[in-house]
Amino acid sequence: MKIGIVCPYSWDVPGGVQFHVRDLAAHLINLGHEVSVLVPSDEDTPLPPYVVSAGRAVPVPYNGSVARLSFGFMSAARVRRWLHEGKFDVLHLHEPAAPSLSLLACWAAAGPVVATFHTANPRSRAMTAAFPILQAAMEKINARIAVSEYARRTLVEHLGGDAVVIPNGVDVGYFAAAAPNPEWTTPDAERDTGGTIGFMGRFEEPRKGLPVLLEAFPAIMEARPNTRLLVAGRGDAEEALKALPAHVRDNVTFLGMVSDEARARLLRSVDIYCAPNTGGESFGIILVEAMSAGAPVLASDLDAFSLVLDGGAAGRLFPNGDAGALAKAAIDLLGDPGQRSALREAASTAVRRYDWSVVAADILAIYEMVTESTARVSTDNRTGTGTSTGTGAAIWRGHR
Repeated sequence: MKIGIVCPYSWDVPGGVQFHVRDLAAHLINLGHEVSVLVPSDEDTPLPPYVVSAGRAVPVPYNGSVARLSFGFMSAARVRRWLHEGKFDVLHLHEPAAPSLSLLACWAAAGPVVATFHTANPRSRAMTAAFPILQAAMEKINARIAVSEYARRTLVEHLGGDAVVIPNGVDVGYFAAAAPNPEWTTPDAERDTGGTIGFMGRFEEPRKGLPVLLEAFPAIMEARPNTRLLVAGRGDAEEALKALPAHVRDNVTFLGMVSDEARARLLRSVDIYCAPNTGGESFGIILVEAMSAGAPVLASDLDAFSLVLDGGAAGRLFPNGDAGALAKAAIDLLGDPGQRSALREAASTAVRRYDWSVVAADILAIYEMVTESTARVSTDNRTGTGTSTGTGAAIWRGHR
């Protein structure tokens, strides 16, 4: 099958949607499909051979963050050329409601279209205001996927229609097989008085929750003075450290942006992975990666996180934004190897449903459904037996 995938967010700035698109494309290629991915990116950005650049992106505030998007006449022309040259059997658009390449591709598409919605924002004024513009494009979509129930709810409330929930995928085996880094593991001599906590994310964004974790860290160190905090991701380390008392700063290490291999090794090395995010999360791919690597997860009780962690059975939850509760839970987990072991065991079962072998099979089933249904409708129209119902609506109602 010839598959075209469109990512609306710049390839230069890693994020959950970009990782999802990249890994889905790689998995489909390994299965023998022909895949091309269209993305915004700077000219000097290294791209995999299956990725095509649509030009530079510009930063735009979106969903509580700053997304790098590509829109305008030049971008539209590049989208049309890519579609014309690709002659895809199916087009898979990610976040078509965002003002970027996916929306442009949706307007220009002539064949079967599948769309995945990642955003969870029940009070999105932008989506509400944009509905009249988006409506015509949404009607061209033959099948809709939401990465979580909360992303599905956002879609239904703001754009109408419905979607099947297929979660983000993770290569579970890759994270499980990663080798721990001795520099990041807790020395045996410090097991009773310390531990290693990991955090990953663009900590320059308050919603990622690093300020909550830093607020909790002095209390954690008071109880366990040899505790270390490893922070990986984009942001101003010096600015972040200002929030900490001077006597605990040496126990916080900022690693900057890390490679895929280093990310997996970090998750295999820590005693706890902490996700203190305060909002705007539709899924929580980093939680699944941590669970796959065997890192006990301590996360804020966002709805999306609670779902991934089976309501707290596969990871410890604390009240969103409550630094005191975070500190208490971290101290408890670091001092209880049995509890950490139980969480690892529960997580190893929970992550199986997120492995790419399962997720990609579900997505391929959607591709096959829309291509077969579109071909059938086209044949009916040529023979005069078709109806006036739009293809996308007919297919979706028939496959709820």
